[in-house]
Amino acid sequence: MPASIDPCPAANCQIMEAGKKTATMMDSRLLDAAVSGDTTMMKHLALHDPAVLLGTTPRGNTCLHISAMHGHAGFCMDAMALNRSLLSAVNNDGETPLVAAVRGGRTSTTSLAPSFLRCYRDLHLSEAILKQDKQGNNALHHAIRSGHRELALELIAAEPALSKAVNKYDESPMYIAVMRNYKDVSEKLLEIPDSAHLGGTNGHNALHAAVRNGTAAIAKKIVETRPALALTEDKIRKATPLHQAVLWDKVDVLRVILEHDRSLGYVVSSKGTPLLVSAAYRGNVGVARELLKHCPDAPFAKTNGWTCLHQAVWNGQLEFVDFVLGLPQFGRFLINMRDQDGDTALHLAVQKSNPKMVAALLLHRDIDVRVLNDNGNEAIWKLWNVTKDSKTLNWNEISMLMLKADPQAATDIYNLRREAHDKVTETTRNDIKSLTQTYTGNTSLVAILIATITFAAAFTLPGGYSADPGNEGLPIMARKFAFKAFLISDTLAMCSSLVVAFVCIIARLEDLEFLLHYRSFTKKLMWFAYMATTTAFATGLYTVLAPRLLWLAVAICVLTTSLPILTKLLGEWPILRLRLRLGRTFKSDLLDMV
Repeated sequence: MPASIDPCPAANCQIMEAGKKTATMMDSRLLDAAVSGDTTMMKHLALHDPAVLLGTTPRGNTCLHISAMHGHAGFCMDAMALNRSLLSAVNNDGETPLVAAVRGGRTSTTSLAPSFLRCYRDLHLSEAILKQDKQGNNALHHAIRSGHRELALELIAAEPALSKAVNKYDESPMYIAVMRNYKDVSEKLLEIPDSAHLGGTNGHNALHAAVRNGTAAIAKKIVETRPALALTEDKIRKATPLHQAVLWDKVDVLRVILEHDRSLGYVVSSKGTPLLVSAAYRGNVGVARELLKHCPDAPFAKTNGWTCLHQAVWNGQLEFVDFVLGLPQFGRFLINMRDQDGDTALHLAVQKSNPKMVAALLLHRDIDVRVLNDNGNEAIWKLWNVTKDSKTLNWNEISMLMLKADPQAATDIYNLRREAHDKVTETTRNDIKSLTQTYTGNTSLVAILIATITFAAAFTLPGGYSADPGNEGLPIMARKFAFKAFLISDTLAMCSSLVVAFVCIIARLEDLEFLLHYRSFTKKLMWFAYMATTTAFATGLYTVLAPRLLWLAVAICVLTTSLPILTKLLGEWPILRLRLRLGRTFKSDLLDMV
């Protein structure tokens, strides 16, 4: 910009009120000049017709908007000098040239904003500075969101009232600054007593944002200047910033807030949820430990009697359960506390079919397994609510654990199992046709596969056939013991698998007793076919390899013969592991449904 041009003094400005002038289409030559920054052309056009500067594009942008978007400082200064009303003009999106410059995003465009600010202030155009676009954003919103921290600080210093605006999404400049972790901008905004702090249609505020990002320094500054924000709940979860810190495991943020005011650790939400219950929901032991460090007697139960132990058990948070039960001030009475339905934590653990949780609770020395709920039932009877799981190891492991904890409940446990067994049997009878079809289909597929393999092996004998006179067509290895073992095992495998395949064909589809007999019979026969097949494979290779590679032949025999054993071990490993874990508590007769 030439040194002789002073853009802002009123003496050099031709005053024209934009609101009193009907908008006209911008001269194409002026548009090209604004895009390219051709100040000479702009002045030439304005000299012949001053009103030409008020022309707009179809989107409502003036030449000042266009040049600001492209970062042409000289053009902007000269245009403002010729017509100050351009500073107040807004486009179809409600944007002033100042907002257009800030939204440009480039250094060349944002560097114009300070010059615009000086002109606005010199001409007392505060309303234009505070102007909000159709989305409700002002220049400060855009500066912060675009990452222009220095410009944001300058805007705050020039017009503090910018901090009061909230856009159509209820977002304040402070909330946006905190969300972007701009500590300097946030602190500057906090110095303005009536600056807005809202943060979205869900009712969050700036402290929610600080908690979300885990920025303890900003959170500390907020609670020091605006302590009331710590008690403000959002609209959806009804969660205060502290509840949010607990749910999201923001230990550092929780620490600085409680160091400022430890009474906040006793806050209960409008839903009746204390902080410890929120921590139990996510199993966040760290925040629970920090909370109890500042508030040793923090509330631990909701208004309906649902304790943090209930919550942790229900959500499967085993680590939190161990933590709470190890607390001397809580463990002894929490273990047997009842909720509004009279259920203890043990009732819930049984209902969730979680044997690890049941075991952890039963280890506590003060546990009372005979506590009755409002329906008059002990915890073991919660298994009745989940009889759909009665065929699972978890369900049966819990019954074993409860039997060990209370041997006097043996009658109840066996009665419960009898009822569950009858219910499972009834369900099975209703689905007998589909169950039989599924089992026979799968079994016959495997049986036919084994029969095919063994049948083919019988005609591709190891060692081949003799061509010697008098022995034509006879197996070369016919006299070897291993070869004879191969023939016998191959024959047995083929015959047993064929029997299974044909039994599948004649299977009756609507008879439960037949299905149970069929499963037992075919299972044994298929195991026999499986072992015979592996034996045939081992002996066949042994016949060929033994004369020259005895060690390899032996290794193959050992590997193949151990395969059925390994299969059996892997197939029953969950039960074996349960037996090892429970020791003498294990009751094999409780696993018949499994």
